[in-house]
Amino acid sequence: MKSVGYYTKGGTETLVEIELPMPQPGPRDLLVSVRAVSVNPVDVKRRRWEDPADGSTHRILGYDAAGVVTAVGSAVTLFKPGDEVFYAGAMDRPGTNSEFHLVDERIVGPKPRSLSFAQAAALPLTSITAWEILFDRMKMPYGAKTPYGTLLILNGAGGVGSILTQLAARLTGLTVIATASRPESMDWVEELGAHYVADHSKPIDEALRTIGFEEVDYIAAITTTAGSAAALVRALKPHGHITLIDNFDESIMPFKAKSITVSWEMMFTRSLFQTPDMDSQNRLLREVSSLIDLNVLKTTLTQVVGPMGVDTLRAAHRLVESGRTIGKIALEHF
Repeated sequence: MKSVGYYTKGGTETLVEIELPMPQPGPRDLLVSVRAVSVNPVDVKRRRWEDPADGSTHRILGYDAAGVVTAVGSAVTLFKPGDEVFYAGAMDRPGTNSEFHLVDERIVGPKPRSLSFAQAAALPLTSITAWEILFDRMKMPYGAKTPYGTLLILNGAGGVGSILTQLAARLTGLTVIATASRPESMDWVEELGAHYVADHSKPIDEALRTIGFEEVDYIAAITTTAGSAAALVRALKPHGHITLIDNFDESIMPFKAKSITVSWEMMFTRSLFQTPDMDSQNRLLREVSSLIDLNVLKTTLTQVVGPMGVDTLRAAHRLVESGRTIGKIALEHF
């Protein structure tokens, strides 16, 4: 089967076509005919900095996918051949940039019926991440619209920010402040439901004061910049909560004086460690699929680069590397 991957870390030129044998499903696996994928910052980071794993000559990247189940393992109970699915894959298995892909059924959801494969492929990784930030890390009551404080979303126009803004604005009582810096990205987050927009080209505490806020209760730090810890502390109320995604190389000691809770979000934790609640991501994606079909949420897809291939995947990686994308980028099947 056709795949796109790399033999050695580096720039986009390292991405090449690799022919691989058809994989065979394990007991809990689905074999999926991949119809669309999307590209995430994690794809770019791994290509730049990580050689193939020990014992392997190559690495196939790709996490988000939407496709059709073609075969199932002996212990599968949640899906059957012919089902349309979407999912975000796992870090310790081959990626989705292939014609066919194996994935554990416990981290897969039914594709929203109202979306195309490309529109669906834009959603899984970011939806899981955003959902876990909001409802697992910050413990927001799901569906309760009573006032619950203020949430600041750093990089509101990015992939995670685009779905987190929708979830928070439509399924909680939080006042949502999303950050953006360009007119088009500011318009985007307002369309998604942000109550206020802060300009993240300024220090974040200064940006908040500009729109009338001294401090917030929660921060979803989807991205952070070097030297930002002090401004983040100033932006949070005492007993506030910040959830980090990116590596954070600064000391978290400045958060202590305000008794701020610092938590991490890593959507791959459940699959990496085969946690007992791994199937919660199946339930989560089922709920997201239903909310999409009920028009509560919408896809965050903004661009389809083309059919999967070396040139189109390189182009998609370059777009993500630019740091100027809004929403998500997808590629359709080979």
